[in-house]
Amino acid sequence: MAEDREEQSTIPETSVGIILQRGGEEMMLLKISDRFTVSSAALEVVAEVGNLLTSRGESDRNIVTSSTQIAEFTVAPPERDRVMAAIREREDGIKASHVYQLKDNPGTLVYLKDRITIQFSLQTSPETIVAIATEFGIEQIKPVMGIPRTYIFRLTQTATENPIKIANRLIGRNEVLTADPEIIIAKQPSYRPKDKFYRQQWYLNHSGGTMLAAGSHIEIEKAWDITRGNRSIVVAIADDAIDLNHPDFQGKGKIVAPRDFKDNDFLPLPDNYEESHGTACAGIAIAEENGNGIVGVAPGCSLMPIRTTGMLDDDSIEELFDWAIENNASVISCSWGAAAVYFPLSLRQRAAITRAATEGRKGKGCVVVFAAGNANRPVNGTVFERNWPSNLLRGPTNWLGGFTVHPDVITVSACTSLGKKSAYSNWGTNISVAAPSNNAPPGIWFEQTGYISTAPNVTEDTPGLGIFSTDILGELGYEPGDFVSEFGGTSSACPVVAGVAALILSANPALTAREVKRIIEDTADKIIDRDPDLQLGMRLGTYDTNGYSQWFGYGKVNAFKAVQAAQQKKTQQIGQSTGIIKGSNDKSLAIPDDNPLGITSTIKITESASLKDIQVTVNIEHEFLGDLEVKLNSPTGQTILLQNRTLGCQTQLQQTYTIATTPLLQQLLNQATAGLWQLQVVDAAPMDTGTLKSWELVLNFNS
Repeated sequence: MAEDREEQSTIPETSVGIILQRGGEEMMLLKISDRFTVSSAALEVVAEVGNLLTSRGESDRNIVTSSTQIAEFTVAPPERDRVMAAIREREDGIKASHVYQLKDNPGTLVYLKDRITIQFSLQTSPETIVAIATEFGIEQIKPVMGIPRTYIFRLTQTATENPIKIANRLIGRNEVLTADPEIIIAKQPSYRPKDKFYRQQWYLNHSGGTMLAAGSHIEIEKAWDITRGNRSIVVAIADDAIDLNHPDFQGKGKIVAPRDFKDNDFLPLPDNYEESHGTACAGIAIAEENGNGIVGVAPGCSLMPIRTTGMLDDDSIEELFDWAIENNASVISCSWGAAAVYFPLSLRQRAAITRAATEGRKGKGCVVVFAAGNANRPVNGTVFERNWPSNLLRGPTNWLGGFTVHPDVITVSACTSLGKKSAYSNWGTNISVAAPSNNAPPGIWFEQTGYISTAPNVTEDTPGLGIFSTDILGELGYEPGDFVSEFGGTSSACPVVAGVAALILSANPALTAREVKRIIEDTADKIIDRDPDLQLGMRLGTYDTNGYSQWFGYGKVNAFKAVQAAQQKKTQQIGQSTGIIKGSNDKSLAIPDDNPLGITSTIKITESASLKDIQVTVNIEHEFLGDLEVKLNSPTGQTILLQNRTLGCQTQLQQTYTIATTPLLQQLLNQATAGLWQLQVVDAAPMDTGTLKSWELVLNFNS
């Protein structure tokens, strides 16, 4: 048996103390020259160890976990080994350990605990396990649930080596499958951008402060640890206008398919100070992370700026949503509603939204988000009105926001920095979720009078912080300068949720619009407001047996929980049974020089399925690849640019294009696989020539 163990051990003696076993993998460690730890953080022990030092470091600290306390000492390098040896000579069991760093990640400090997790082979008897534990001076604490023959062991005073060495010796045993020494590594802080005004964006993340209730933000930093957005996910901001010259909307690929329906062109810029609204909304959702200004909820995503006509006729609504569908918008954010108390949608308007939510994104649906409104009225219900200025509204009044009650829409109400209902926020049984915004008295825009009329009977203060966002550059916007500090209304809550939807799709682009809505609702935080409404007196800030509140819907949106759920769902999807269709064309074709038509090579796919993933492998020889453009034409006639003229003087192109490397390929997902797939290669400049040698297509589908 000893010979078997010797044959299995692959770790040389010189490395047994610096190789870290981790889930079946080996990682190289380096010892830190000026640090060590002792296995107790008791004050008397720390003081006694300190007496052994001739010089004390400034970063001595206690490291505390749920089951361990150790004390770390920083010393002059020559002192480390002397002091550690003195501690190890003690008879009270206090142990001294080195501090390590990962060889390929020197910024990460690794601390040892006194525990090892060991997975034994199924054939190992309990008696053998006890014998091995005794041999190495470890004792069993408890089994690891869900993994057979796996136990957590703790070092005893009879252990003569540290957990790293013990684990490396155990891994050579026939009876041992895995041996992981338990280590301590500091938690990496959640991602935090360096944009100048980020700390004023309390609604994204905060750690408390004046007028800030715990949990009143959307927990964005943890969400950003998963994704900060992907350019292939396009957020359409449909609004009055957007200042595309703002630095926070710059970046390669940031602007996609701009449209101005008011001036009937493709430059939706504001004409006057009254068109600041769209710029502020766009900043909240997708302002670029650039080290300056602010940062949006989904800074890595693209912006589709759409300037509306300002009118809600059928043609305008159809044009707006059809533009978003045709140009592959992923999310459509609408911080507006009708200037009317009661506004049901027409058949065409209702159909336009349904079409976007079901046919957009190649059949997965665009996520459509609407602001609930700012009158403190039900999105669908009756209120006995009185005391409005000039008696604008009197008696039993039916309220209806046609856009906000559409079944395919995510309707967003507003909550404050204090975790309360925003006084103005509309409410009702069609609210999906709430999102952080400012607080202010309710009001409504009356087209007849041309101003916002403040709702009656709100005499108390409305405490809460405003929303910091982008503004029209210079003097033209809400405030002098390039940013607005007091934006608000459900207008600002809406793009918060639109940004979260964009992060969800960045984490899992296979989700349908309906699935995104469900994730946002299911992962929302159940904030509670037991106070009566300042104006109407009702109390609707708690939840029924279905977890629903008329003020907050299913709760306040939580970006981290939502993105995490999307990622988990992607893992489940990957686990589904999948099929693969392969096709290739090995016929060599000469690429005509300086010819805009180029050459086309075809692969015919006869199997019919719904496309879930795609890979295109191309083999081209050319005297100057920088002359070439390579495109893929799908059976439906859609063209995807795989390779533009960026290869310079290279002469060999053997490349596989995937959704990860070429996000535009996502546009083909859910299309039918059957039909003629064509690779088009165009030489766009004179002199150099070459050949398409072959290409291959790999199509994945769920079986």
